[in-house]
Parts: sequence; structure tokens; C-alpha cells
Amino acid sequence: MGKLNVGILFGGCSEEHPVSIKSVQEVAKSIDLTKYEPFYIGITKSGAWKLCDSPGPDWESGNCRTALLSPDRSVGGLLVLEQGRYSTVKLDVVLPILHGKLGEDGAMQGLLEVAGIPYAGCDVQSSALCMDKSLTYQIVRGAGIATPNFWTVAADENIDPGKLTYPVFTKPARSGSSFGVTKVSREEELLPAVETARQYDSKVLVEEAVVGSEVGCSILGNELDLITGEVDRVALSHGFFKIHQEKNPESGSENSTFIVPADISAESRSLVQETAKVIYRALGCSGLARVDLFLKEDGSVVLNEVNTLPGLTSYSRYPRMMAAAGLPLTEVIDRMVTLALTGKIQ
Repeated sequence: MGKLNVGILFGGCSEEHPVSIKSVQEVAKSIDLTKYEPFYIGITKSGAWKLCDSPGPDWESGNCRTALLSPDRSVGGLLVLEQGRYSTVKLDVVLPILHGKLGEDGAMQGLLEVAGIPYAGCDVQSSALCMDKSLTYQIVRGAGIATPNFWTVAADENIDPGKLTYPVFTKPARSGSSFGVTKVSREEELLPAVETARQYDSKVLVEEAVVGSEVGCSILGNELDLITGEVDRVALSHGFFKIHQEKNPESGSENSTFIVPADISAESRSLVQETAKVIYRALGCSGLARVDLFLKEDGSVVLNEVNTLPGLTSYSRYPRMMAAAGLPLTEVIDRMVTLALTGKIQ
């Protein structure tokens, strides 16, 4: 059997463009070239698509060709512009290594659905639901899982600072990696914090602060057939956890470290994993996701958020948790491809 042609999308137009570049570079180091023929499709910040030899640091200025994902299902892949003419490249499967808007929110998944190309990760509906934290909370509450109390503030709305109990967090409803997130301790800080969040999304979430440890659970699989990685815990020295905000996150965070496996009881570990599975299924997730929770002192858990295409960088939590459970990134990629093509873990 020949190699599978794997389209690997990276970059994108969101604020998480640099994170995607780092994620795809780790994928490029780990993908099994005896099984797969990778086609690296970089999307610039302005939205131009380029077929590149590799996703290296200078991919935009390197040997790239204009390439478009054809919506014509008879093509089943890329239209590549070469010397004034378009040729085609058939793709067996696509790995959308994209984070944030237009990559992780259902938009790219919709394009791949139209094109009729199998792809790894969550589908259109679950991607959209998980990207919007207010919708995520509503669905998860319906499944009997606790979430923070929250309020949504639309673009044309205001919120009365005097009606809240502080501290609270303000955040874009549809963004990630802590962009636009502010911890608000006093009334006079609220409205400026809302405006900060609006730089990333017109819809803003205001949620109560939950006192507890931040823990995460990586999940791989579909429906009832799920694998979980080791639970991790975010150990904070001060402030609140921000990811991808440092100038050099590879060298570590200024206020946090990750403990994998988490230094929690076996009972709490099991609760985190089982609750994460319930959340994953309630939201209709497939392929992979990372479910972040708060573990409170009384032993209960509260949802924080769900990432449908978590970071795969050298310092990201998802691959660390999977590796601690005996699944290195090479095997995770294998299983992502298998799930996209068959729907089952093999």
C-alpha cells in the first residue's frame, strides 16, 4: 500500500497564527514519512494560501506555490498554480493544524466538508459550539456539569459593574490562548476590561472567578471509544494562567509550570477524566480535544473551556499529557489520521 497524501493546513488569519506555526513545526518533526506524504499548506495572516516544501521559519519567502482547496468534490484536493496553469493534488486526508478564528471555529471544517475531504478533529457543529464559551457552558450545564456563573455582553450592550461580585474575568467569547482576558478585581476596572476583550470579539463573556486548581485532560477518539492522557495541573506562582503570551514560551512561563501527571488524588484524577469525557460527548466532539477544568478544594470540578484543536507545540499541554500516558506525538498523529478516515481508534 502506498503512502497517504496528507494535507497539513497551518498559519491562518487569527491572532493565534504564530502558535499554529509552532504546532505544525512539531508535527513536521513527528509525522511518519514512511506512511504519509505531507503537503504543507500555509495560510498567511492576510489569507493567502501557499503550498510549501516545509513549514520552516521562512516558509512564506521560501519555495511556495499558490494552492487552493477546491470545493469541487471531483477534484478531492488542491488546485496548484504552476507556470500559469492549475494542476491538481489529490488529498486522502487533511490535518487542520489551525487555532482560533477561521481555523478552529467550524469555518475551515465547513470548507473541508464541501470539498468532501476527510479531516482530523471536531466537525462543524462541535467546533462552533466549543469556540463560543457561552454556548459551551449552556450545553455542558444541560449535561449536569458545573460551569462558572457568567454573563454575555453583546457589541451594543453594556453591563452594570455594580451588579457583580468581584473578582470576575472578562474574555472574548470566541477566542483562545488567553488573548483579551483580564482579571477584574474592582468595579472601575470592568468596563475597560470589556473593551480589551472587544478587541478580539464583539461578544464578551464576564464570568465569576472559580477558586480551585486548573487541571486539564487530553482526549483522543470518537463517541464511546475514547483515550485520555494523563491529567495535568497548572501550578501558578502568582496572577492567572496565560498561555502563548510570553515572548519566548519555549523557555517557560513567568508565572506557571505544568505538573504531569497532576499531583492530585487517584479519585480526583478519575473524576477529571470521566467528567472530561462527559463534556466531550455532550458537545459532540470527535478526533481530539483538550478539556480544561477547575478542581475545587471540596473535590468537585467546574468546566473552564474546551479546545478542539489544542496546541501541539514543544511546550503545549496536549502532547505532554498524551506522552505521559505512553502516546508520543507520532502515534497521536497516526491515530488522528485513522480516526479521520475510519472513525475508530486502531
